[in-house]
Amino acid sequence: MRTQVAIIGAGPAGLLLGHLLRAEGIDCVVLERQTGDYVLGRIRAGVLEQITVDLMARLGLDQRLKAEGLVENGFNLADGERLIRIDIKGLTGKNVVVYGQTEVTRDLMDAAPARGLEVIYQAGDVALHDIESDAPYVTYTSDGVEKRIDARFIVGCDGYHGPSRKAIPASASQEFERVYPFGWLGILADVPPCMNELIYANHERGFALASMRSHTRSRYYVDVPLTETIENWSDDRIWDELAIRLGPDAAAGITRGPSIEKSIAPLRSYVFAPMRHGSLLLCGDAAHIVPPTGAKGLNLAASDVHYAAEALTSFFKRGDHDAIPGYSAKALARVWKAERFSWSLTKLMHRFPEDGPFERAMQVAELDYVASSVAAQTSIAENYVGLPI
Repeated sequence: MRTQVAIIGAGPAGLLLGHLLRAEGIDCVVLERQTGDYVLGRIRAGVLEQITVDLMARLGLDQRLKAEGLVENGFNLADGERLIRIDIKGLTGKNVVVYGQTEVTRDLMDAAPARGLEVIYQAGDVALHDIESDAPYVTYTSDGVEKRIDARFIVGCDGYHGPSRKAIPASASQEFERVYPFGWLGILADVPPCMNELIYANHERGFALASMRSHTRSRYYVDVPLTETIENWSDDRIWDELAIRLGPDAAAGITRGPSIEKSIAPLRSYVFAPMRHGSLLLCGDAAHIVPPTGAKGLNLAASDVHYAAEALTSFFKRGDHDAIPGYSAKALARVWKAERFSWSLTKLMHRFPEDGPFERAMQVAELDYVASSVAAQTSIAENYVGLPI
């Protein structure tokens, strides 16, 4: 098979890029190791920045998003005694939309056949070849038979564990990483949210987050040591802990119910540079990971896709051969700003094991400053809704 762009990974980044390229008449094929049902079964983020909403609208795939998404004009920071509301709409004129990543993926997946976007699921043993040439190709197995796709460019949207990033020589790249000493234990339940806006809580017992997927489905988190196991946390124990950490105002609104999903996600900050090597471009988790504090993961992938689609369209439609070399620097500039915000908010709202009285005093001082400063709240709001593309 021959195509212009081979995309590795059929998560939201790969599918979004595929749709954007097909809308410009550019041939592309998406390869996915898992089944479509498996991809849709992954529970992920649910807060969309304007860039993600705009891309779905540009494709005309935002009907369900507009009908079912929850428009959020603010969110809250809790310090155990009070809620500090960040009025993102009032401070920036923008908002975010709560709409699950699974639903974004479903919308993109469902529209693929009608829009001529070919997605090959259960593609095993994916390998990238000749990425430093103008004629790279991808091999994979399907039903035990090895197949090959020749392309002009390959785009890796295959996550942290995928083969794309690993195809770039270590001598040509650099990795930056911060592994955090805790993970987020999450519970998903079909109960109404405790408040109509998200709450990020800093409590002496640890961090907690109250969020939602809809008016009837809630997502909550507490941070736990990396040594913790999910078997130690019954539903009742999680609900009890959330009621303590979120504070009395939020606790009064908590509706308890059986979990439909529980998991522990480790936290890390990670950046791989450059995000382009030869004829290979990287997007999303293949190139960077942010802690979920601040909800940047999916949105950062969407901005990568925006830049990648722009560069590839310029190359194929306008013959601009400078667009591809410029992709990495443009994408990384936004990546590092998002990494900074996610890191700073994680540092502010979590109690680190190595922290002492000084570090705790700094958190208290920072939260007091945020509570009393419009400038500080504006800075947080600008980053939360997403910096300009």
